[in-house]
Amino acid sequence: MELEEHAEELASDLGVDKEEVKEDLDNLLSYSVPVDEAKQSLRRKYGDGAESSSDSVPTKHIEEIDTTDSNVSVTVRVLSVGKRSIQYNGEEHVIFEGEVADETGKISYTSWEDFGLEAGDTLTVGNAGVREWDDQPELNLGESTTVEREESTLEVPYDVGGDAALADLAPGDRGVNVEVRILDCESKTIDGRDGETEILSGELADETGKLPFTDWEPRPEVETGASVRIEDSFIREFRGVPSVNVSEFSTVTPLDRTVEVSETAPRYSIREAIDHGGLYDVELVGNVVAIRDGSGLIERCPECGRVTQNGECRSHGAVDGEDDLRTKAILDDGTGTVTVVLDEELTAEVYGGGLQEAMEHARDAMDREVVAESIADTVVGREYRVRGSLTVDDFGANLEATEFVEHAEDPAERANRLLSEVQS
Repeated sequence: MELEEHAEELASDLGVDKEEVKEDLDNLLSYSVPVDEAKQSLRRKYGDGAESSSDSVPTKHIEEIDTTDSNVSVTVRVLSVGKRSIQYNGEEHVIFEGEVADETGKISYTSWEDFGLEAGDTLTVGNAGVREWDDQPELNLGESTTVEREESTLEVPYDVGGDAALADLAPGDRGVNVEVRILDCESKTIDGRDGETEILSGELADETGKLPFTDWEPRPEVETGASVRIEDSFIREFRGVPSVNVSEFSTVTPLDRTVEVSETAPRYSIREAIDHGGLYDVELVGNVVAIRDGSGLIERCPECGRVTQNGECRSHGAVDGEDDLRTKAILDDGTGTVTVVLDEELTAEVYGGGLQEAMEHARDAMDREVVAESIADTVVGREYRVRGSLTVDDFGANLEATEFVEHAEDPAERANRLLSEVQS
């Protein structure tokens, strides 16, 4: 049913002006209020109390909530509360978001009204809308939602408060608190929604891993080497991996201790890593089985940096390409394969010479392909330990390498490790 039909139905039932109802309905829908909830809200506004949340919305457990539900009532414990400013129809709107739970499961929520939610609260939420978010149901708390605080505390099998380790974060997490060390930080000017905007970006870490971050309201506490507690951050996907976002509502507090940082990256099998999705800092071990096209001595567009084909850039047409070195190695560990991309520096290490040597090699042979062939002769068939950032998309799994080292694991140790992986 279209907006026009919904408005006409409501206007007929309520005996009010159709255009007025249509405008109110359109406004509620623009804030992602589910249509059934919006219609109930307007029925109450215009005096039709036939549908009340107390007798029309069934009480459910979280495990029972489905994306096909329109409105539900639940008793929950608030796990986390985040606050964020978003743009809707050109206007700024502050929303509250996080996770709630009961004894059967947990679910994310977005609240379009300020109900004064706090982590740890036990609430009975009535007439909450349900929408699909990342293929999962999410609660929407709007104008027609009721929130009642319970005196008794609902016990749930989840941590309350939003504290998390970097290794446990995923895109979509909201109201997150982390204690980290800023490994590097730089100021940038970007073209933001309000014009030129200064931000801070870089890399942070804790005992479990590393992630990129962006501070949208540059703070003096966020500087290279600082150990800080960041409260009320949210996690977005950036270049295929989770990224910590520090908003205007986040707080950053210096710690009186130095956060310990692991010098190693977590090691996964290739299959485990791919199943996990994007990973910012991961270690894989496997055999290089082939070198892909586009390796060796290549040319890049001077405008955008993309690799050119026959002097043509996909974005800028015919260009005078700039020479560069790159390797795209296919790594296989028996559980899966991933394309490992080595930049100029790492490619020079496995090739045994830099860009100048590669150009001379190609000129002497009158064939640019000899550089890729030389790299293949060196690496194919050997086992390597690879560290870097993994992205998984429709084009496959790719790892931008920061380390590419021939693996020298003792054969007996490797056999025991592989056996334990199979048994687990």
